[in-house]
Amino acid sequence: MSHRNARTTFHGRLLIVRRYQAGWPKAHIAKAMGVSRKCVHTWISRFETEGEDGLHDRSSRPHTSPTRVRPSVENQIVAWRKRHRCGPDEIAAKLGICPRTVSRVLNR
Repeated sequence: MSHRNARTTFHGRLLIVRRYQAGWPKAHIAKAMGVSRKCVHTWISRFETEGEDGLHDRSSRPHTSPTRVRPSVENQIVAWRKRHRCGPDEIAAKLGICPRTVSRVLNR
């Protein structure tokens, strides 16, 4: 299943590769498929390095979440909340972190 904005599906990408293997110039493939030459080049390169698996959609999710609160900090926030029954502003002041961060953790 392609994502919403994809111009090609897995089968279209496979067709791009098959046409290239049959000797079609990249510019002709691009025109026939209604995509750019760069797009054709991208799918051919991915096929050459990864095989058919490279023609499937990849996740657009980031590999890491740099702003995510460390589990140790989350545990401290939750522990303060249970022990002292105080709000996000007070917990943030005690732990030296942003009140909004404390609110986000407590709302999970």
